[in-house]
Amino acid sequence: MPETSLHHARMADLLEAARDGDHSSLAGLVDELTPLLWQVARAQGLDRDTSSDIVQTAWLKLLGALDQIRSPMALTSWLVTVTRREAWRVRNASRMELPAKDVLFAELPDHGPTPEERRVEVERTRQLWRAVSTLSDRCQRLLRIIAFTRRPDYDTVSAALDMPRGSIGPTRGRCLAKLRDALSADFAEESWQ
Repeated sequence: MPETSLHHARMADLLEAARDGDHSSLAGLVDELTPLLWQVARAQGLDRDTSSDIVQTAWLKLLGALDQIRSPMALTSWLVTVTRREAWRVRNASRMELPAKDVLFAELPDHGPTPEERRVEVERTRQLWRAVSTLSDRCQRLLRIIAFTRRPDYDTVSAALDMPRGSIGPTRGRCLAKLRDALSADFAEESWQ
């Protein structure tokens, strides 16, 4: 049985058991599909914390709709659609929020990083994502999934990217080398400005 068929069979088993109330199967679905949902949320230009909230919201919405989903392919598509729509909703809502008066926060102690540290962190993050955007679509998708997963499951990555399992590691190495080169070039360019 091909790897993709095995993945679909495993997903079908997890989906059926989760519908029957098996919590470990639901956890298995979360482990399998969260990296893909992270990629979808982050691709909308949202920060890490907001993306985390969006992925959690998608999983919560699934709990209410679990009995309506009939196939593993429908499950993945449904979760991706919910994640994308939630990301759009949050992104659009944040554009409409009005800033609070500074007076309300004047008495709150600031235990976070200094403005300079935040600026440096924001700039480093911006440089990283600018460098990532210069990579091929395949490298971008692979690095996004791997970046947001503590221990990436190569079967899930393989299915999500339609990539043979054995080529994930070497492809990741080449993509990281290209990213390193792009970051080095970006750093060299900035040092001359």
